[in-house]
Amino acid sequence: MPDVMSQRVFGGNVCLQLLPRAAYSARDAAQSQTLGVTLERQQGVHAIDSDRRVDFDTWPGVLAYTPIGVEVFSESASGGEYLLMRLDEPFASEYLPAVTHRVQSSGNRRALTLAREMRRLLLAAQPDQLALEQCALGFVGLTQPTIEAPDKVAPASFARVLDQIAEQFHQPLTLEQLADTYGHNVLRFLRDFTQAIGLTPHAYLVEVRLQAARRMIERTDLNLASIALDTGFAHQSHMGSAFRKYLAMTPSQYRSRF
Repeated sequence: MPDVMSQRVFGGNVCLQLLPRAAYSARDAAQSQTLGVTLERQQGVHAIDSDRRVDFDTWPGVLAYTPIGVEVFSESASGGEYLLMRLDEPFASEYLPAVTHRVQSSGNRRALTLAREMRRLLLAAQPDQLALEQCALGFVGLTQPTIEAPDKVAPASFARVLDQIAEQFHQPLTLEQLADTYGHNVLRFLRDFTQAIGLTPHAYLVEVRLQAARRMIERTDLNLASIALDTGFAHQSHMGSAFRKYLAMTPSQYRSRF
């Protein structure tokens, strides 16, 4: 399991953290303003500024903003990769809206795009400070003012589709198969899925395969060709293209790092 990737920017006032997929039980008293976005699906139980624990099922592309003083308890048996930004005062008061409760939005394509770019930069051997700062400012800008816009597609409507992808990502999947699970035609499925998650079904499937390949590289000694086939890539070079595009390194470089 890789360590948490962390980098401070803007004179140390902002800390960017890439949290790996791992079981956890944590309580955060929110002594700093935080912005976070999910990079993969995560399920567990949480309590937001209360003692009442409720189940959660969070998709990729969920942007959450938690102000100072709002305590968050969260627990998950498997976790999920998560990009977290902690902002110190007075930086937060200058750039973030004044709210008293935790707010979030799902299907935030811009947030997911920025989070994936920051993941690529944080995983680099020598992170580009200017590029990280630009991404961080773009991330902060997402809170103005649409974070509380209502979701147009109910999250529960895609639970069965996400379960299907999680169970069958190593197999060829078609839009027709996924649309059948959703219960509507392929055009409506494509529109609703992209709006709800912030990624097309194909892009989401590639991300799930990429996450699975990363875990196998980190935790096993299997050769890369076998890992590629086991995680649904057509061949090793196909997996390599995904690693270079989304992580800016080859699978061999990723293995040597972790």
